[in-house]
Amino acid sequence: MPWSKMPASPRFVFALFLSALLPLWLGAVRLSVAQEGNAQENAAGPDDGRLLGAEQAIRMRGELTHCRQRWTETGRGTVAFLGGSITEMQGYRPLVMASLRQRFPEVEFQFVNAGIASTCSHTGAFRLHHDVLSAKPDLLFVEFAVNDDQDAGHSYQDAVRGMEGIVRAAKSVEPTMDLVMIHFVNESMLETVQAGGVPISIRAHESVAKHYGISTCNVAEALASRIQAGTMTWKDYGGVHPGAAGNRLAADLVDQLLDRAWSKDIATPTDTADPSNAADPLPEPLDVANFDHGRFLSPDQIDLGPGWQHEVPAWKSVAGSLRSRFENQPLTYSDQPGAELRIDFSGSAVGLYVLAGPDAGQVQYSIDDGPWQTLDLYHRFSLGLHYPRTVVLGAGLERGEHQVRVRVGSQHDPRSRGTAVRVVQFVAS
Repeated sequence: MPWSKMPASPRFVFALFLSALLPLWLGAVRLSVAQEGNAQENAAGPDDGRLLGAEQAIRMRGELTHCRQRWTETGRGTVAFLGGSITEMQGYRPLVMASLRQRFPEVEFQFVNAGIASTCSHTGAFRLHHDVLSAKPDLLFVEFAVNDDQDAGHSYQDAVRGMEGIVRAAKSVEPTMDLVMIHFVNESMLETVQAGGVPISIRAHESVAKHYGISTCNVAEALASRIQAGTMTWKDYGGVHPGAAGNRLAADLVDQLLDRAWSKDIATPTDTADPSNAADPLPEPLDVANFDHGRFLSPDQIDLGPGWQHEVPAWKSVAGSLRSRFENQPLTYSDQPGAELRIDFSGSAVGLYVLAGPDAGQVQYSIDDGPWQTLDLYHRFSLGLHYPRTVVLGAGLERGEHQVRVRVGSQHDPRSRGTAVRVVQFVAS
């Protein structure tokens, strides 16, 4: 029956029915579009690895044969763990260490804890050489999904640039180094997974892992599966910083990956046809502006003007808590508006690794005599803590020699008590 000839009462009821269905239909469309976008960025292919485990939360790419062969042949091994507080704390890391010792009782291991609370993949890329590669690890575990999400609030592009910088630098310095990426989770990320999506940071890091053939353990997916099955809750897991059950979940995923990767006998070193005896060449970068040349700049590349000091601050007279790792570290600092310094570097990116506390101010900067820009150092976690973070002043610059002028701004965030700029390291890539 045509709509115009339908009696008024049925028309009214039908209109109500349509109005009730419309939000549900739009919601389904939005979820479908989001999932399609996730699928496009993580499209499965022949090189996308094998899904393992009851929760299908392990993506195996490669066999992790280089480190195993080296340990077996030499009786010595170096394993590094890079990440934020989830790595730094006594969590999943000691469990994985214990598992490796049990698997290889004859190997003398050196373990490197390169976790620094609050820091993101950008800081990780810039400190990689100093904190990790200097130890020449055979195997590297890396996690930054949570910190790239809740601490840095990185976009997809920024999360790729940090993680790709880490992976590409590690593989450039030591082509046979094995890597495993672990995706931890916070509450909002978990909600995204439970709704059928993939959190931005995990999407970005997983795209890097796929591109470079790196195995991943997705704690977020495993936890969501267990919650759905009724075998674990967010409270059981322990929160953003996992408790005993959450850390055991992560370590068990790593163990399942290692069980599968090392299920075969080691090929003899003379077997040149075995891929474990040669490193694959690096593919073209996903993002040419990634931080694969990340490093700390040397003091002779920094020209301090009047008003700047380089020493251990008198922390007892400064409001705000300070983590012990920074207590005796000399910093480059000033709180005098207009105080200027100059950075000379070669590369395509430059930034400041800072402590941003209750009195954090702003920096004004000009790259290669370009326009002056302003960047606020104060972070939402700066209220009672001298919070470690990296701010990138310029990225994607033409690779080559650059000069940056930096000065202390006269303004500050309304929540801040001052104009302080405290630099732990000047960084570049």
